[in-house]
Amino acid sequence: MLKRVIAHIDMNAFFASVEQKANPHLREKPILVCGNPKGRTVVATASYEARAYGIKTGMTIGEAKKLCPQAILVECDPDKYVYTSMKLLSIYESFTPKVEAFSVDEAFLDLTGTERLFGPPLEIAKKIKQRIKKELGLLCSVGIASNKLLAKLASDLKKPDGLVFLNDEDIPHVLEDLSISELCGIGPKMTSHLNKLGIRTCGDLGRYPQEILEDRFGKIGTYLHYMGKGIGDEDSSTSSLSEEVLFYYQSEPAKSMGHSLTLDKDAYSKYIIEKLIFQLSEQVGKRLRRDGYKGRTVCLTLRYSDFSTFSKQRSIKRFIDDGREIFKEAMFIFEELYNSLYGVRLAGVSVSNLIKDTAQLSLFEGEWKKQRLLEAMDRINDRFGDFTLIWARLLNKSRDGNVISPAWRPTKNLGYLN
Repeated sequence: MLKRVIAHIDMNAFFASVEQKANPHLREKPILVCGNPKGRTVVATASYEARAYGIKTGMTIGEAKKLCPQAILVECDPDKYVYTSMKLLSIYESFTPKVEAFSVDEAFLDLTGTERLFGPPLEIAKKIKQRIKKELGLLCSVGIASNKLLAKLASDLKKPDGLVFLNDEDIPHVLEDLSISELCGIGPKMTSHLNKLGIRTCGDLGRYPQEILEDRFGKIGTYLHYMGKGIGDEDSSTSSLSEEVLFYYQSEPAKSMGHSLTLDKDAYSKYIIEKLIFQLSEQVGKRLRRDGYKGRTVCLTLRYSDFSTFSKQRSIKRFIDDGREIFKEAMFIFEELYNSLYGVRLAGVSVSNLIKDTAQLSLFEGEWKKQRLLEAMDRINDRFGDFTLIWARLLNKSRDGNVISPAWRPTKNLGYLN
């Protein structure tokens, strides 16, 4: 019996499954959901029929087509995915009020105590899966455990259409030979660092001296030690998963905000690249203002035609949320990273070192007027669409692909279900 009952629901090949449900002609066929199929883009999601050929998320369309020439390209439809995600949240909330949207296709549910109404955890999971299949025609994998870390791990153990329940007494056996890369929060770089210490499995990690991990990785070392033992951490600052299940309209403080764009063709013109960076800076600035953040560290990423990728960041003394100021700092970095011998195929701009809810009336008239102008532009663009009102520098801007980030999370009053 679990003291806490946490379920992680992961929709299977979400974008592709939604497209196949909407278009019967795509069912049981290898499809690749991407940005603009006529341009240069990457695979956002591949159907399971396409994954059988070895196609993975993030592959270029060229790479995917080599593996599966008959794959069908389908353009992303963000509104469709958001609408479906909100429908899913409504289903979850009929079983528990504690529902946290982890991404557009994943959610955590705190089912502790709900067995009095809906039965044991496994029965609740089966009911949720049945409703999703009946009402939306989609499949999901569900993991149930005593904390979010293990629940997410459990949902990954059996796909597609899986259901895995991890009892606390089973955890040591499950983790012993499991690769550390299977745990949420341990990415390729951390995996490499841990491998150098001789740590390859969760069993290795759990047995490794905690003090050495803390000496090497600081506060994160403490959490790594607990991860190896399958123990959750109440301190969200050291983890990608806070232990508390948040209501879906709540969110943890953002650590950074950014946008990137892959161009339809390599850009060699410095003017075109600068205009792209300005567009990305404006998008980041709008996101910062919308969520009440300002930041003081700007990062620019450039990927060249030979696929070499360079990133550099620049910190300033003041906190900013104006796209023009973000662009100014990004251009300082650009002058260091730019190589005229190669075309640019991707550019990204992000802002970190964020603080929230800092809005206050400036004592300087110029700053006050600038803030009011930005607020007015945001209101117009929110009502009539992004870039309805733009700075002259962005005229004839290149449009980004019709793509929704897999990390999208809903806010409380989106209105998609109205």
